[in-house]
Amino acid sequence: MAISAIDVQRVLVIGAGTMGTGIAQVAARAGYRVEIFDVAAGAAQKSVERIGDSLARAVEKGRCTAQEREESMGRLAAARDLEEAAAQADLIVEAAPEDLPLKKELFARLSKAARPDAILASNTSSLPITALAAAAKNPERVVGLHFFNPVPAMKLLEIVQGERTHPLVVTAARAVGARLGKEVVVVRDAPGFATSRLGIALAMEAIRMLEEGVASAEEIDRAIELGYGHPMGPLKLTDQVGLDVRLAIAEHLTAELGERFRPPQLLRRLVRAGKLGKKAGEGFYKY
Repeated sequence: MAISAIDVQRVLVIGAGTMGTGIAQVAARAGYRVEIFDVAAGAAQKSVERIGDSLARAVEKGRCTAQEREESMGRLAAARDLEEAAAQADLIVEAAPEDLPLKKELFARLSKAARPDAILASNTSSLPITALAAAAKNPERVVGLHFFNPVPAMKLLEIVQGERTHPLVVTAARAVGARLGKEVVVVRDAPGFATSRLGIALAMEAIRMLEEGVASAEEIDRAIELGYGHPMGPLKLTDQVGLDVRLAIAEHLTAELGERFRPPQLLRRLVRAGKLGKKAGEGFYKY
């Protein structure tokens, strides 16, 4: 099917977790009409409420006016029916858990419900966009939009072009990124893209250093923050992202790229113990 220029005005975000909530917030603030959908009952409405609280804090800190908050919230809603919401969206951003079969099933369902000219995007940090696209009716309209946590604060948006992603879809994704106030990089669909591949390599080595007793978590992180200008050290960042999420990415990259990405036993032990990072109250640090 021929593809013409794409004008995005309505956005559907699937997944009301940390990432989905952040994506919905920045989209609503940028002037898009946004709906949030989640399979868990009440989760989407709670996400809307969290955004309201987040924007209220932004008003208190002078980063947002009360009017901007009110207008943003007026553009935001919880969706009750996935197919109905998908049929109205110009851009659908999937922010579901990092599970390839789950995401493929979702893309197959979305591509049937969405308009033929809608863009289907995944916020995956490492899973292949080309594989997700293969499950969709219009694979040329599938693209990766990899946001970073916390979405409202992080400037980067990594656009991932699958083997069959149409160039005009990438152009539209660039325009969305600019409207959201993000700096954009475009990468091809390779394992781990650019950011996860580099980030996981650094994180796994930092965990191995901690495991070997080279230095404490605080000292390893401080060395990277002060020596290389990173805003957050790799262990603290792993706590922020979630140890379970980083373990899944590392296992995927090990399968795709080899032993240099194999997760250390320390990471596996912490995940088995439920010490998943900030969201669990403990990871490499206690919260």
